Amino acid sequence: MEYQILNTSTCLLVLLVFIPTGLGICPSSCKCSGNDRNVDCSGRNLTVLPQGLQDNLTYLNLSFNQFVDLDHQLTRFTNLRTLDISNNWLKNVPAHLPKSLWELYATNNNIKVLQKLDTAYQWNLRVLDVSRNMVERAVLINNTLSSLKFLNLSSNKLWTVPTNMPYNIETVDLSNNFLSQILPGTLVRLQHLTSLYLHNNKFSYIPDKAFDQLSQLQVITLYNNPWSCGDNQIIPYVLHWVQGTAARVLGAPCADQPWPWASTTPAPAQPTGLDSSPMIKGTQAADREASEPTKATKTHKQFRAKEVPPWGTQQPPLHSPDSPQEAAATRTVLLQGNASLAPATGSSTTPMTLSITSGMPTNYPRVPASTTGTLRQEEATPSVPSRAGRGRPGLLCLALLHALALAMH
Repeated sequence: MEYQILNTSTCLLVLLVFIPTGLGICPSSCKCSGNDRNVDCSGRNLTVLPQGLQDNLTYLNLSFNQFVDLDHQLTRFTNLRTLDISNNWLKNVPAHLPKSLWELYATNNNIKVLQKLDTAYQWNLRVLDVSRNMVERAVLINNTLSSLKFLNLSSNKLWTVPTNMPYNIETVDLSNNFLSQILPGTLVRLQHLTSLYLHNNKFSYIPDKAFDQLSQLQVITLYNNPWSCGDNQIIPYVLHWVQGTAARVLGAPCADQPWPWASTTPAPAQPTGLDSSPMIKGTQAADREASEPTKATKTHKQFRAKEVPPWGTQQPPLHSPDSPQEAAATRTVLLQGNASLAPATGSSTTPMTLSITSGMPTNYPRVPASTTGTLRQEEATPSVPSRAGRGRPGLLCLALLHALALAMH
């Protein structure tokens, strides 16, 4: 009996040594967990895959090793969900990766091109990180990667924003590249995009309508780009978009520079509370009309200035007296010829001088039109007479009329 037990123990020991994979034994150079389905082989300076890896792995970490080529070596892990091949010497994404992958991390390698076949059949892939490589071109096939939510192509050598990005993507990191252009239609379908990182690139402007379809965008980074703030032909779109978007913008372009196309014309003065009322405006208009002489008033003044008939001359009108009896100007009229002021028995050729005041009534009989006369304006008193001399014109007038009557008899 004891002999049979010893033989059985020996057989079991041989099976444990020579068939570790079948019994789920973790490779000696790796750390395993979760029934040996989660394997961490990072930082072991590996150049080839370790022996003993199970086919039903769900997590495999091969980062910080010295792998140069892993093509066709990972296809058998048909249950693999997460693969980390970061920080190696890989020149391309391994060919024929299992289609079961959810997350692929290939950061900090020597990958130069992201080929279309690298991701063509990754229907279940949700995270793709190819950052810190030397990628100059990323070719994505339209309507592939339908489950992808996170794409990281930062710290590469891209010149153009990749086209055909999956429409369900939510986060795209393109920072630290050499991006200078966005081709038309590149971002049109990304209506679920919430985070877009474009900082540390070579953008001088953003094409018109490039961001218009990003309705779900929450965060965008634009700092450290050489924006053409002085070019009012290409820069206005992104500046107006930044002002109107609901997303959080980190590093708004030209934030510390004035817009060159901003109008320098001062805004029209706003009406104050004092002159906004129609009644006030009407009162002000009436005041202006009262302060300025109307056409009728000017015409009336001109008429008064030309009261003398066209056969004489007259100085400009003086200050108007308070009443007709206070007229200040005195006119001297020299009558010659056959003029007659009243029925006379005989003609007289002696010239007569008649002095009258300018305050005479308007219904005084005028000299007939056929009478020839010469008007000589000798003198006009420029100042208004004092109150003491107000009665003198009347006495003088009576005296002259009396002398005229005696001369006619």
